Order: sequence, then structure tokens, then C-alpha cells
Amino acid sequence: MARRRGSLALTVTALLAGTLAVGPSAAAEPTDYTIDVDTAATGAKIDDTMYGVFYEDINRAADGGLYAELVQNRSFEYEPADNRNYTPLTSWDTKGTAKVVNDGGRLDERNHNYLSVAAGSSVTNSGYNTGIAVEKGKRYDFSVWARTDDAGGAPLTATLHDASGELAAARRVTARGGWAKYKAAFTATRTSAAGRLTVTSGADAALDMISLFPRDTYKGRANGLRKDLAEKIAALKPGFLRFPGGCLVNTGSHEAYDEKSGWQRTRSYQWKDTIGPVEKRATNANFWGYNQSYGLGYYEYFQFAEDTGAMPLPVVPALVTGCGQNKATDDPALLKRHIQDTLDLIEFANGPVSSEWGKKRARMGHPKPFGLTHLEVGNEENLPEEFFARFKEFRAAIEAEHPEITVISNSGPDDSGPVFDKAWQLNRDARVAMVDEHYYNSPQWFLENNDRYDAYDRSGPKVFLGEYASQGNTFGNALSEAAFMTGLERNADVVKLASYAPLLANEDYVQWQPNMIWYDNDQSWGSANYETQKLFMRNVGDEVVPSKATGTPATSGPITGAIGLSTWATSAAYDDVSVTGADGRPLFSDDFSAGVGKWTRAAGKGAWAVKDGAYVQSDESAENTLVTAGDPGWQNYDLKVRATKKSGKEGFMVAFGVKDSGNHYWWNLGGWNNTRSAVEKTVGGAKQTVIEDGTKIETGRSYDLRVEVRGRQVTLYLDGEKWGSFTDDKPAEPFRQVVTRDKATGDLIVKVVNAQAAPARTKVDLGGGAKVTPKARVTTLAADPAAANTKDKTPVKPVDSVFNGVDDSFSYTFPAHSVTFMRIKTA
Repeated sequence: MARRRGSLALTVTALLAGTLAVGPSAAAEPTDYTIDVDTAATGAKIDDTMYGVFYEDINRAADGGLYAELVQNRSFEYEPADNRNYTPLTSWDTKGTAKVVNDGGRLDERNHNYLSVAAGSSVTNSGYNTGIAVEKGKRYDFSVWARTDDAGGAPLTATLHDASGELAAARRVTARGGWAKYKAAFTATRTSAAGRLTVTSGADAALDMISLFPRDTYKGRANGLRKDLAEKIAALKPGFLRFPGGCLVNTGSHEAYDEKSGWQRTRSYQWKDTIGPVEKRATNANFWGYNQSYGLGYYEYFQFAEDTGAMPLPVVPALVTGCGQNKATDDPALLKRHIQDTLDLIEFANGPVSSEWGKKRARMGHPKPFGLTHLEVGNEENLPEEFFARFKEFRAAIEAEHPEITVISNSGPDDSGPVFDKAWQLNRDARVAMVDEHYYNSPQWFLENNDRYDAYDRSGPKVFLGEYASQGNTFGNALSEAAFMTGLERNADVVKLASYAPLLANEDYVQWQPNMIWYDNDQSWGSANYETQKLFMRNVGDEVVPSKATGTPATSGPITGAIGLSTWATSAAYDDVSVTGADGRPLFSDDFSAGVGKWTRAAGKGAWAVKDGAYVQSDESAENTLVTAGDPGWQNYDLKVRATKKSGKEGFMVAFGVKDSGNHYWWNLGGWNNTRSAVEKTVGGAKQTVIEDGTKIETGRSYDLRVEVRGRQVTLYLDGEKWGSFTDDKPAEPFRQVVTRDKATGDLIVKVVNAQAAPARTKVDLGGGAKVTPKARVTTLAADPAAANTKDKTPVKPVDSVFNGVDDSFSYTFPAHSVTFMRIKTA
């Protein structure tokens, strides 16, 4: 995940209304379509692993999320290196004499801190969100590591309570001598989402790894997973589990967590840190701004994949950082060590119990191999040549020892552009087996790009679409993704794996949106996207049945709109703005000598004022500071402006085709921390990149910009030289379909997306190539495109029905704003 995103108020209703002929609030007449299915033919084979899930520890997806531990900061390892607001006592309250100590008396060298308490002192943990959540009648396992020099021992009393009083009967253990683990169990007498765990010591003692675990974890696993979250993931029936990331895989230092490296806290994810006894596992500063305990580690990931029937797909660092860090580590010895670590990982997953790492797996409780077949090296590297040089060394070593393993590369953080093109060239030239693509785009982009993989080289590398999502969790977002997914299935000979991302988000600890499954400390709920993904995953089929459908009549005209100026985390000055019609007729001009009366602050952000004869935005912290001028009805015009970056991280933006603050184009020069430039189209508040290059902007230099708009063709000039051009004429087709065959049942699965306000009255012709029964099982998702599932309501949920009119040729009306799965029985 690397694409910068602003604070977008996504109005998918407006997006669809602007894209399609009929707005969602209208009483729309049905639109007529036909779907012709060649049931006698067979298309691309669809692998069982087609759809899966991508897990990354983002949005508190591990600690405070899928990992069932209820105590936050159980080992007192939180540090400012993880988050500037952290201390080793974050989430703890103390009474009496209690302090965190880091000395030779610690429990383990990789677990530096412990708590020293005096007799009569206590510590209380507040858990996550509103507190520790417990349910009446359920059991909870308490444990603590402790030592004491007191000859009589140290009695430790554990209590579970909230503001109303006791939540379970108190438990007592007595610590004696050196470090040892002590256990007790609570049975909750009340349900509460605001619990607290208090440990009181009757003598001087040292405490560490204070833990409270629900007994009822997923599959009853020790050190296991939160049941409701794991069950929601399992209900998807994922074909694979990609883990552990994501940006946290390949950011930070690649050194080990040891004395030699100075116990480096900000490290790339290194799998050996995450196995073995939890009290001996390393700690790390998570890329997303908090601490990760590694209580949920590689063993647990492999076990979860096995428990859900998913193919495990780990990602290892390639010694080239991504996600904005963009640094290649040039250390041959360190590279060699990471390659060996990767070979050891394969042995840990697949090796016999007689092997070094297979024996470690067996000692953790799993003698049987996990059956690893795919492994990815790297994630979203923005330095394709540096990455690929290292990738080739990983691949050569892996294939030499494990030719059965598919080694996956990637194409950077975006769906197009110079990095993407270069990465794909390197991957093709080296005949890489599979390439991971990532993109987060607007719903409009997904509606426009159903055919993305139609023209991919059938003999080239296969595609793993490892991360994708439109920019929101409304049903309108899910509709656009569903429309795109029909194209993934149609191209299943090229696209072999696909996973929506991210998977999980704790609503009180959000670094990234949108997300598939949301939760707090005691509840969880699937988004509209989750419900859509689940239906696709559970109705994949084994092979594509060739089919084609008529399209929706196009209604697009020329690009129309006013003009605008904007900045992003930068101060910039603008002057000599003019707009001229294609016939040379002047439409607008402003040198700001008369003030700013012609301009409207559309975004309401930034510090705009006339200074030294120019219109200046001076607030370097402000993002998306759009101001607009002119007539929204303008078309076929030339826009000229002089722009100067004064200070800050980026360059400047010049907007055209402006309808309002959520619907426009802008030429973003020096964007993404001044690493590249692009034209971005915003529809309904959601952005997508139209064209880009590597142009960077110099501070203090004035640039002359010219934008020529002709119909739907746009040409852009920078200081008199042509910078680029594009034609924005791709239809955002709202009616998409694909047909697959389930070989086990003989079912034809007709999947139809109708992402418009008009019902789709459709004639389906099966061509007489299959004997069909008249009764079909139908599952439909239909809702207002602005609808979103929340903790309290689920407006987007599947409805099952039966359709009795199936024949070689039949008619069916697909509801407005709907995704439909029709399973037709064949003899």
C-alpha cells in the first residue's frame, strides 16, 4: 500500500449518477440487454486459489484484532520508537511502587523490559478500545511470568472488573524464586466491554508477560485467534492467505534484532523473530505507527491458512524498502543472510521433522508439513532495477533447492506509470512465473477497466492481483469492484490469484481505509465489500463458459467545467491565469491586480491571499486547497497559468473540467513528495491517475503551464514543451457479467453486476448446448449505492430466492444497483 490518499468524502451515489445516464434517485425505466452463453464451449480454467485474502498488521489487525490476547502491552515493551506517545506503561495504571526496568534481571534478552513492584502495589490494564471485553459464562485464561527474592514467595491476586464492580471471582497464585509462568482461569459472571485486569502483589516481585486470553479461540487453539474475526475470514472460503504484509514487510532496517544492531526497533518483518515461545519472540515498531508483539507470528499464520483451507503465501523482504522509503540496501552479506532465511522458511513450512527447521515446527505442535507452494519476494518497491537485481538472487537460490516453489515478483505500487512499465519489462525478460500488481483506485476506474487483462500476454508472467480496492466501503464501491471482478474471472488464464485489501480494521485504530472487515473489542461486522467478496469466493466455478453481453448506450460528451488551482502540503504562487476558447475568444483572465473576487474557495482549506501580485497559498500543512473560477459549462478551451513552488513537500496543481470540489481533473506537478507528476481525475470525490511521468518541481522556479481541452482530448504543455496528452473516452460500463461452470455440481453460474439505477431487463440465451432444469437458485445483493454496513445495521446482505423460468432462452430482470449469482442446474 503506497498510493497517497487524501481525506475523501466519497459520494458513490453522485459518482454513479455522473457516470451513467440515469441517476439513482430517478424512477428509472428498465434498460434492455442480452447475454449470449456458449454452453458447448469451455473457456479459461479457474484455479481453486483464484480468490483469497491479504492479511497485514495494519489498523490493529493483530494485537487488538485477530490475535486474541486481551491485554495491551502485556510485556511493557511499548516505546517512543513505535509511537511518540508511547511509554513502557502505555495502557497500564499503577498504584503503589511500580516501575519498568530494563536490566540483566529480565525474562529474556529479546524481551527487554519487565515491571518491578513493591509489596502492596498493583497494576491495571485497560485493554483495547473501551476495555477488556468478556461474556457471561465464558472462561478466560490468565497467566503471568514472575520472580521474587522474598523467601515466603509473592502472592499475586488477579481481579477482573469494570466500573460497576467484579466481572469474575478473583484468582490468586504465589510466585516463588526465579522466573516462572503462573496460570489461573476466570469465569465471567457478567458481560462487559469495559473490563479491566488488575494484578496486585503481596511482596516485592518482578512481573512480565501479563496475559488474559479467551478460552474460546478459533478452533480452540492455544495462543490463538479471536473467534468472530477468524470465523468471518473462514466464511469467505479463501483460496489463499497472503501474509504478513504489505508495507511492514520491507520497510525499516533489514538488520537482526540483536546486540550487534543495537536492538533495532524499526525493522522489516523477519519471520524468525516471530516463532517459538511468545515470551522469547522479538518486538518491533510497526510501520503503521504502533507496536507489534509478534504473538501472532509465522506459525500461527500457517496454522490459520491450514484451518481455513487456504494456500499459505508468505511475503519476505528483498532488501529494497518501499512505501515511500525507497532505499536499496547494498550489503552482500546481509543479502545472503536473508536469502538463507528464506530457504529456512521453506524448510520450516515443508521440511521433515528430521530437518533443523522442520524440527522447530514439530516442537511448536505441527509435525506435518504445511505444504507451502508459493512465496513472494518484496512488496511495492519503487526502485525496480535495484529490486529486481536482488529478486533474481532470491529466485536463483530458491529454485536451486526448491524448484517446486513458485517465486512471485511485483510491479510496484501503482497500476501504470514508469515504475510499473519498467518492473513488468524486467519480469517479462526474466520469464518470472507470477507478478503481483497493486492498485487502489476510484469506483469510476474499476467500472472503466473491466477489460484491463484482456490484452495481457497469454505466454508471459501470470498476474497475482495482491491488493486492490475502490476508495470506500459503500455498496456503490462494492458494485464497481464486482464489475471489475467479472473481468478477472474472464481472464482467469492470466489472473491466477486476487485479494481485496486490507482485510481488517479496528474502528478506533485506523491508518487506512477502506477495509473489508471492521470490529471493536467485542463486535465485528463485514462491509458491503465483504459481502460481495464472499459471494464471489463461494461461487467461483472451475472454468469460464464463454459469454458476451450487449452494452449500455454511451452518453458522454466533451469534457466540460471551470478551472482551479490547488496545493498539497506545499506553498505555491499563481499568476497570469487566462482561458481562451478554441476559436481564440477570450473567456477569462486574472493577474490578481484587482484581488481575488473571481475565485471561490471550493475546498475551504489553505491560506490563500494576494502577495506580491500573485495568488499565494502559504499553508504548507494544508492538503487539497482547491480554489475555482469560471463557468462549469466551458468546453474546448485553452488554460494558461504561471505557477511557482515557494516551499513544502510537493509542487502545485492546476485543475480543469471542474464541476465541483469532488468532480474535476487536475494536473498534479511534483506530487507524491515531489517524486512524480500526473493528471488525476476525480469523480464523486474519488481519484484515479490518467497519465503520469517522473517530472519533479524546483522550489523558487516559475513554470508556464498550458492545458488544451478539445472534446475529450487533453494536451498539456510545460514551459512550451509538450508534457503529455490523453483521451478520456473509456466507458464506465455499468452492466457486466461472466459465466462459469462448477464441474462438481454441473451448475452454470451466471454472475451479473448492474451498477445503475435502472433495472436491467435481460434476455439470456444458453444456446441449447446444455440441458438445463427450469429451477435456478439465485442470490442477490441489492441496496442503495450509498448504503454501508455498520456495527448496528446491515443494509447490504444477500437474499436467496428461486427462479423457475430457466430455459434455453429466458428473460430475467436484474435489479438496479445489484450483484446477482444465478446457479442453473444442468443434466
